[in-house]
Amino acid sequence: MVTPVAVTGAAWSTALGHGLDDVWRRLLAGEHGFVPVDSPHRLRNTLAAVIPSHGEAPASRLRRLAVETLGRALAEAKLEAGGARTRLVLGTSLGAWLDDAHEQEAPLHTWADDVARAVGARAAPVALSTACSSGADAIMVGAELIRAGAADVCLCGGVDVLTPSKRLAHSALSTMSPTRSRAFDVRHDGMLLGEGAGFLVLESMAHARERSAPVFALFRGAGSANDAASMTSPDPAATGARLAMERSLQDAGVAPGDIGLVNAHGSATPANDRAEAESFRAVFKTGPLPCVFATKGAFGHTLGATGAMEAIALILALREGVVPPIAGLEQPDEDFPCPLPVGCPVRHDERLGLSLTLGFGGFDTSLVFEVPR
Repeated sequence: MVTPVAVTGAAWSTALGHGLDDVWRRLLAGEHGFVPVDSPHRLRNTLAAVIPSHGEAPASRLRRLAVETLGRALAEAKLEAGGARTRLVLGTSLGAWLDDAHEQEAPLHTWADDVARAVGARAAPVALSTACSSGADAIMVGAELIRAGAADVCLCGGVDVLTPSKRLAHSALSTMSPTRSRAFDVRHDGMLLGEGAGFLVLESMAHARERSAPVFALFRGAGSANDAASMTSPDPAATGARLAMERSLQDAGVAPGDIGLVNAHGSATPANDRAEAESFRAVFKTGPLPCVFATKGAFGHTLGATGAMEAIALILALREGVVPPIAGLEQPDEDFPCPLPVGCPVRHDERLGLSLTLGFGGFDTSLVFEVPR
């Protein structure tokens, strides 16, 4: 029997703020966090979704965002990080590594060690980096540690910061939009970067019940795959994304038709949007089609944090019975196989949802969550 895993806390830091309910209201209103941000380089677009930093260096900002967000997730779960069977699983893409000489001289996991010490964790953290799927992979690994009996509580998710190198790289790769983020729109021409953090408190159901903890949601399953098609582009046939979703559904013990909502990666690059459309067409080929939404048009692409932030948005959408509109989406691609929320929130009574995250290098991760009705 698979050990049930409960979500007993969640927190995020976003360009729209950091209160779960406050940010959710702004998402439902269709707001976005993009503002002009100076750059030492010539870019395709100077817009980015940033969190006020008061001049902090990227390495300090990365650690502060992680510590503050973890602290709020723990407070909501009414837990501390120092439990003997509590583990941290922290993801980022490259964090501040590209832009900070001190980070480059230290082991890649130094930032995670610093965060673990700051929040009072007793055990060494698990640090991982799987490009833009890092936050989702951290949640998957945390859940597996609990299922395997290696931990009772896992604090897991991702954090990433906007840096000059990342902006220049995405501009040079032409994955950065010269206009604005418009996922699944006929005018989609790329993504805009952001920064943020998102963490879940996962707990074995037995541990949660023992301390009478309120259950935010249930983690039902996860799946991952790697399509190995390109360093920077998804497989056009979306084989990896399809496999990740199918594996997560099998792990959760549910059928495609049971999924009512999907939080897509939705990066708004034409290649990514086409690949996701193909993957949804393949997985949801029979039965009712899920409503697909996305949040990068509001938060920006937060790279290593995005999978965790999208998981939180999915859980809120399931819990609140409403899906926010996709910011920037005005003219949906008629070939997209699933319904999309355009211009206004969409009410629903679904209880099962899936969050799909794709990363450079072919990383594909799918998470399934449930909220009771």
